[in-house]
Amino acid sequence: MRTLLGVAAIAAMTICTAASAQRALVKVTIAGNGSGPRIDRNIFGQFAENLGSGIYGGVWVGENSPIPNVRGIRTDVVTALKALRVPSVRWPGGCFADEYHWRDGIGPRAKRAVTVNGSWGNALEKNDFGTDEFFDFIGQIGSEAYLSVNMGSGSVKEAADWMAYMTADPGTTAGAERAANGHRDPYRVKFLGLGNESWSCGGAYTPDYYVDEMKRYARFARNLNLAQNGTDNPAGGSVAGSDPMRRIAVGPGGPDTGYTEAVMRAWKAHDWAWSIEGLSMHQYTWVAWPPAYASTGFGEREYATLVKDTLKMEDMIRIHSAVMDKYDPEKKVPLVIDEWGVWLAKLPGSRDGFLHQQNSIRDAIIASINLNMFTRHADRVRMTAIAQMVNVLQAMILTDGPKMVLTPTYHLFKMYVPFQNATRLPIAFDAGTYRFGDVTLPRIDGIAARGRDGKVWLALTNVDPNQPVRIDAQVDGIDAHTANGTVLTANRVDAINSYEQPETVVPRPLAARVERGRVVMTLPPKSVTVLSISR
Repeated sequence: MRTLLGVAAIAAMTICTAASAQRALVKVTIAGNGSGPRIDRNIFGQFAENLGSGIYGGVWVGENSPIPNVRGIRTDVVTALKALRVPSVRWPGGCFADEYHWRDGIGPRAKRAVTVNGSWGNALEKNDFGTDEFFDFIGQIGSEAYLSVNMGSGSVKEAADWMAYMTADPGTTAGAERAANGHRDPYRVKFLGLGNESWSCGGAYTPDYYVDEMKRYARFARNLNLAQNGTDNPAGGSVAGSDPMRRIAVGPGGPDTGYTEAVMRAWKAHDWAWSIEGLSMHQYTWVAWPPAYASTGFGEREYATLVKDTLKMEDMIRIHSAVMDKYDPEKKVPLVIDEWGVWLAKLPGSRDGFLHQQNSIRDAIIASINLNMFTRHADRVRMTAIAQMVNVLQAMILTDGPKMVLTPTYHLFKMYVPFQNATRLPIAFDAGTYRFGDVTLPRIDGIAARGRDGKVWLALTNVDPNQPVRIDAQVDGIDAHTANGTVLTANRVDAINSYEQPETVVPRPLAARVERGRVVMTLPPKSVTVLSISR
């Protein structure tokens, strides 16, 4: 009996020692006077495709709806999105963009074409939400347009005509038509996507065939808004003193570098007649196709597996950045990750092709890891768009008739607002490890930046869903006096916000203290913390 008790005592001591090691102090050092690349605010962009209830019911309800709206656009959704300072919204797709014909969505709604959304569930597309409604929407939330032209079933002329409708002077026929539809002044088109996934749903083009087509679209789909572009850039390219439209070519959707090589080789040899100002990349967290992981009712294994899959984004950025560096060592062309996020199995009972899923603390943690990766590569990654904005995939917002709920991912994006256009600062810490079964992950992730407000901002993610982490942060060059922050966490890895319980996962004040110029705090398990540090 004495021997058995001794073994038990040793085992208990071993467990306690391991737990103490897990809770050991992690020292974080930030170069407060350091300098890094600017974290372009377009890294925090959004994607709103005509897909499921992402637009209809999510953004658009119509002027006659009992749901409060401004010209048919939901007031509650607009108010929520304004708080995120959304830099850009990608529309109308996605795969839908390559079957979208813009003329179906302008003019009196009663006369608009009713079509079928063949990409997503064969849903009826009434085209109530078209070009003018989209610009009204982004104007209400204070964002910029990122439009995708139809290179799949459309033509260069159709794309050129759409650009003329949006950007030509009202003295032209195209501009007069826009004016007759309620908007005399030309629209501001900041970003133009030259196709979407042309290696797949956008036409299944070979890289070389895509490049030949892309050159024509880049040349003739002109931005005619002279107030935006200046008067001496017939191809829509950069002009000193102007704010030109940026054209974004289709790039990779996997580790294959064929599209990256072909597009960047063409860019290197381009002349005055055409160019591009960005290369897109798509990368989702889904483990395998088709997505089978549940968005509710899952456990730690599913949590760990999806977080690990997220780290593939780092490999994708490195692989394709290396190819871009061959042709563009000065990093003039940004890598635009305009589709990313957690793609999960559809919610039981939801319609096929509508991509409706819930959103948990796990998804917010995954979003933080992605945003941190983008920030660490801010010299090349200068624009992204999470998929998607409302009701689809990793949404910011969920709606059901008049009901609306903000997701954990929404709250994460709001916490990261101070990083928009901030200057990245060097940061060092021992990440440690978190293990579950055969899954091993860095336990801590983090970034630091000097905000436009002059404060040092620190974001730390504790991936471990079971153990807290004590942090001792030193900001070199700054005698810290105050530290204020918020933390996003929950009591379960599958915790969600519902219409009935909308505040299960919301930011809470963080208890941080300053001791002799150092910031001391404890990160809860499965949490994201954002802290401001000032003198």
